[in-house]
Amino acid sequence: MAHLEPLIIRVAVPSPLRRLFDYLAPANIDKNQAEQELQPGCRVLVPFGRRQVTGLIIETSQQTEFDLNKLKPIDQLIDAEPLLPASLFKLFIWAASYYQQPIGDALFSTLPVLLRRGELPPEPGQPGWKLSTLGMGLGPESLKQARKQRALVELLQDQQTGLAESIILQSFSRTIIKQLEHRGLIEAVVIPPGIRPVENLLKQDPLRLYSSQQTAVDAIQSHGFNSYLLDGVTGSGKTEVYLQCIDKVLRYGRQALVLIPEISLTPQTEKRFRDRFNQPVVTLHSGLSDKQRLAAWMQAKTGEAKIILGTRSAIFTPLAAPGLIILDEEHDQSYKQQDGFRYSARDLAVIRAQQESIPIILGSATPSLESLNNCANGRYQHLILNNRAGDAVQPDWQIIDLKTERVESGIAASTLAAIGTTLNRQQQVLVFLNRRGYAPALLCHQCGWTADCNQCDSRLTVHRARGRLICHHCDHQRRIPQQCPGCQGQQLIAAGEGTERSEAYLQQCFPDSKVLRVDRDSTRRKGAMQQVFDTADSGEPCILIGTQMLAKGHHFANVTLVAVLDADSGLFSPDFRGHERTGQLLTQVAGRSGRGKARGQVLIQTHQPEHPLLELLMTQGYGQFARELLTQRQFSQLPPFRHMAVIRAEAQQASDADDFLQLVRQLAENIAPPSPDLSYLGPLPAMMEKRAGRFRYLLQLEAKQRSALQALLSQLAPQLESHRDSRRVRWSIDVDPQEL
Repeated sequence: MAHLEPLIIRVAVPSPLRRLFDYLAPANIDKNQAEQELQPGCRVLVPFGRRQVTGLIIETSQQTEFDLNKLKPIDQLIDAEPLLPASLFKLFIWAASYYQQPIGDALFSTLPVLLRRGELPPEPGQPGWKLSTLGMGLGPESLKQARKQRALVELLQDQQTGLAESIILQSFSRTIIKQLEHRGLIEAVVIPPGIRPVENLLKQDPLRLYSSQQTAVDAIQSHGFNSYLLDGVTGSGKTEVYLQCIDKVLRYGRQALVLIPEISLTPQTEKRFRDRFNQPVVTLHSGLSDKQRLAAWMQAKTGEAKIILGTRSAIFTPLAAPGLIILDEEHDQSYKQQDGFRYSARDLAVIRAQQESIPIILGSATPSLESLNNCANGRYQHLILNNRAGDAVQPDWQIIDLKTERVESGIAASTLAAIGTTLNRQQQVLVFLNRRGYAPALLCHQCGWTADCNQCDSRLTVHRARGRLICHHCDHQRRIPQQCPGCQGQQLIAAGEGTERSEAYLQQCFPDSKVLRVDRDSTRRKGAMQQVFDTADSGEPCILIGTQMLAKGHHFANVTLVAVLDADSGLFSPDFRGHERTGQLLTQVAGRSGRGKARGQVLIQTHQPEHPLLELLMTQGYGQFARELLTQRQFSQLPPFRHMAVIRAEAQQASDADDFLQLVRQLAENIAPPSPDLSYLGPLPAMMEKRAGRFRYLLQLEAKQRSALQALLSQLAPQLESHRDSRRVRWSIDVDPQEL
């Protein structure tokens, strides 16, 4: 490697290649200027093949392994200063390395779309409007026929620097704004960030804490790194603990980053924060437009937003003054990205808190086994809330043995009677069934034909309202046939139950009550979820029926009965995490009951009333249930007691995927032979072998030490990337997988 005088700029570009690319400084600047301006974390425009792409400077060097004459200069420097703070830039690099992701793909997949395209960040502040010169000279008789326009002009006359658009939209429509802009009477401006005094921090007084909540708040230190697991039963007031911890952090002039698992939780959670604090709150999730997301990202980066609320990818949001990270429902598997850059936001949140030297709170009523194990090992401080807040008490659980009951549309007779009794008491019911659609299968009564997806190893689900058969794995759709394609018989049967079928049956049984379905189909329309919340919050007697969208963190004060229609599906899952997820889901769903003054009841429909884990969950609660699972995991040497990675391959021919993973195993064993400390399993077909027309196989790697697994993968990944057979399949590495 020769010593070279020119400055070499190493750049990450959005590419599937696991490497950086060397460039020279732009021809129009000297070496000293390049060293000052071309800093790690700045974006640049670079030639890449026949294209010009946006790249990110990772490092500079005096050396390169390539012929200097073959290196191209950078076309343009986009940013005058690094786009990310040094600590967050370090986290990006670490995450790409740990999760074995091509560094360019990893970095760019977590930036706002407009920044990936090379656009300049907006100026700090909020978009707003002020009077133009023409508008300031408007006579008193003007706009008499347009009262709304006149009112907005009068409002802006007292705002010389302008008024934020978000404030204007509280009283005026966007149409009024556009009409005045078209007339040339107002013009767009950026309102500089304002400083809100700490004395006016709160809009609402905090709630009075009960003893366990107060103990938790007192234990959580506002300075330095600490990890806290806030383990509180459903309805125990974890959110109030979050709010009071945020209060302390804001008084030090710092920011709080709050992660939640689902977009559907955002409106309720955002309202709680906006109602409590007189400070700017921004939200970051995939439901925003590119422009909205970048604006929120910048408000967090500049420190204008004091509370940042977001889903998984918000963990990569820059903060001007980080003070606290909160991860609500920390057990939720939504925090693990399942394709592309397969990172865990939960684990990265802990790493980020450590790098920023700030506290992190992981909250859940059903903590993950990994977090409970971290408490047992002293890595996390375990804070427990055993009681519900206020006068609420834990609901009573009751088993409904489906073997002894008359069942129609998935609902047992005694469950139906309990629903009727609850509605008569003017209370609300939540019915949980984790299968959307009308029925999970369509079959012919005469010949046994079933409607299968020709792209996947699965049956098509009947969606009667849409008149379609739909695959829930690849979204293949076709019309519901009028007769059997096999024997041309007329007796086609929709077999099994989905939320759509149970909804229709409940509406038939209770025609005078509202039945609201909550699943991915019914909430596609904008505002649909909010209508459900509004009905539930009104206290009007109704039945809410839905999938796990209903189970996550919602507070329905008037729900006193929860009915779980099928508790068995997770009890026999081949995935080693199946029992853990079933226990979490049942506990979370049950926790929607009895959160107000009236005591709640939970009905669990099952064909396995004597299943030992179900009995344990019902009689001794989730804590003892989780401890039993941890004992089983330790005996079986499964995570969190060993560390796992999965290498996946998919191809149009099953043999291609299988053969590739055979090669992977051979290469891996050459690097690190099997031993008690490092083992291999597979190649094996995935649980659903064929999906979207491709056959999927996996190779499972387990190690006693995380470092040994990382050392193997770091050597293996480049070998796979350069091997000619890797071009015949799609392959990926998943470190700490949550799904097999």
